[in-house]
Amino acid sequence: MDPAIFLDRDGVIIENREDYVLTWEDIEFFPAALEALRDFRSSPFRIVLITNQSAVGRGLITLQQALELNQRVTTTVEQAGGRLDGTWMCPHAPEDHCVCRKPRPGLLLQAAEALHLDLSRSYMIGDALSDLQAGRAAGVRETILVRTGRGARQACLPEAALLRPFPTFDSLAEALDHISSQSH
Repeated sequence: MDPAIFLDRDGVIIENREDYVLTWEDIEFFPAALEALRDFRSSPFRIVLITNQSAVGRGLITLQQALELNQRVTTTVEQAGGRLDGTWMCPHAPEDHCVCRKPRPGLLLQAAEALHLDLSRSYMIGDALSDLQAGRAAGVRETILVRTGRGARQACLPEAALLRPFPTFDSLAEALDHISSQSH
């Protein structure tokens, strides 16, 4: 079984938007994130995108549109020299109380089963406390907060104190460097 690095999409690879990512024109990549994924391409870790997309559940876009956006994100990462080994998405609205919406671990558990991943050797990188909660609930080795997207604000929330300790980095590149240093 392989270890994985689970990545949140919005705020880690692309900019977060208060009014949701609804079209390709709404997507703005963090250039440093694309470079970091390119540099991490030959890593032994599977790289898996884990994303809540409540715009589907709220009726703002269709499931098919959300799937197409995720596919274009994957294609852009690959064209930049990186790789994503899979994408798991929760399309539900928060009030649906599904098992897959972060902070619940459903997306990570689904990916682990499908890709034969060893969660105890895996990492979750996100820009929200819900990412960290999902990773911990799934039993990953370590959860990491990046200050991109909502991360800087989330790290200051009172709830963050309840989740500490967790490493916090300014960028995806720094988080991936940390993981590399842990696995040697």
